[in-house]
Amino acid sequence: MTAATPAPLFADLPGDISVSFEFFPPKSEKMEEQLWDAITRLAPLRPGFVSVTYGAGGTTRERTHATVARIARETGLTAAAHLTCVGASKDEIAEIADQYWNAGVRHIVALRGDPPPADGGRFMPHPEGYASAADLVAGLKARHDFDISVAAYPEVHPEALSAEADLDNLKRKLDAGATRAITQFFFSTDAYFRFLDKVLAAGISAPILPGIMPVTSFAAIRRMSANTEIPAEMERLFDGLDERPGPRALIAAVAAADLCNRLYAGGVRDFHFYTLNKHEQTYAICHLLGLRPRP
Repeated sequence: MTAATPAPLFADLPGDISVSFEFFPPKSEKMEEQLWDAITRLAPLRPGFVSVTYGAGGTTRERTHATVARIARETGLTAAAHLTCVGASKDEIAEIADQYWNAGVRHIVALRGDPPPADGGRFMPHPEGYASAADLVAGLKARHDFDISVAAYPEVHPEALSAEADLDNLKRKLDAGATRAITQFFFSTDAYFRFLDKVLAAGISAPILPGIMPVTSFAAIRRMSANTEIPAEMERLFDGLDERPGPRALIAAVAAADLCNRLYAGGVRDFHFYTLNKHEQTYAICHLLGLRPRP
């Protein structure tokens, strides 16, 4: 007797998801070509928005602005600019906000930001600047009616005094005028859903978009995961693949799609992808989830 087999892992997913993509500003002409290739190939998936990051200490300010302005000018995509508190006064941030508004950019990802290495890894507010992301959100909303996204941490920000303090900080950012939160990458669905339970218990009703990071280098993921659980099965899945980029990329796409599929089963319909300016894995994951290009 032939044993019955389960349904295929990604069978008949209706594609009723919404996606958004994060990019970073290019440092060279070659990297710019790669970025625009990724944007062009992912655009037919009709993302709700695409965001462009901001370097530690504001080091990519001009390149971020140029990239966001070009997206807004040359594509039909909604461009979102990352903006941080680091190394800038309130007047400087107001000027940057005005530049984005005048360029037609209406969405800001407001972050406290990573301190520059010269500050020893400790956040030091500018003497005439904003002391926190919540203050930055309030300042931006007072300047223009931006749609603002903020960061959330399912497994707690590394610098937070406690999980409760971290949740209070998220609530302050949303109360200051943010529309949604985007999470740091994670690999445990349990961690995300436990976090959602705490968010709801705290009276927060804003969308909390899961940030999905396809694995391009497992060694790099280990380095970046100081506060992020890496499940044992994931360690086994990528064992021996550090020097085999082709097989690793294929497995990473399926692993990320599986994570999204489990989130989908729990009711999630909005996903934010950290693309690292590459389109192949993100496109494959979206395809596995049933999303297809639309005119």
